[in-house]
Amino acid sequence: MDHPGMEPAEQAAAMMTAAGMPRMPARVMMALVGSPDAGYTAAELAERLGVSPAAVSGAVRYLQSIHIIHRLPHRGDRRDRYDIRDQGWHVVLTANMPLYERLADFVDRVADENTDAPLSVERARDMSEFFRFLARRMPQLLEEWDAERGAD
Repeated sequence: MDHPGMEPAEQAAAMMTAAGMPRMPARVMMALVGSPDAGYTAAELAERLGVSPAAVSGAVRYLQSIHIIHRLPHRGDRRDRYDIRDQGWHVVLTANMPLYERLADFVDRVADENTDAPLSVERARDMSEFFRFLARRMPQLLEEWDAERGAD
């Protein structure tokens, strides 16, 4: 997915969008991945991305709600600055772990109510098994990641 002239952050944002993340939050997130240590203000993000402050504001709210970015305290500056949260993906995955098991339960209930469609039931059961697999494996994967990071 190489686009000549497109900077790596925009390429990564395009990949995140293709994977299902909303476009503007993906662009803001990837801009923040390459931010200065002081982070960016919303105005700086808007200028860097060539978009309106309103577009950045909505993206920032979304990224804060899923715990990927946070507001940085900046003494003497009234404007909020934002940056990627340390271990943001770890936080997101940890917070979503209970979701997988609950989702599997709901998908099983859908399958239970759809007994006249055996192919649909089979797909639903496969989906619920996958979500339960994620629920079982995610804690182990995060532990492995923590151990690997600690080995540095």
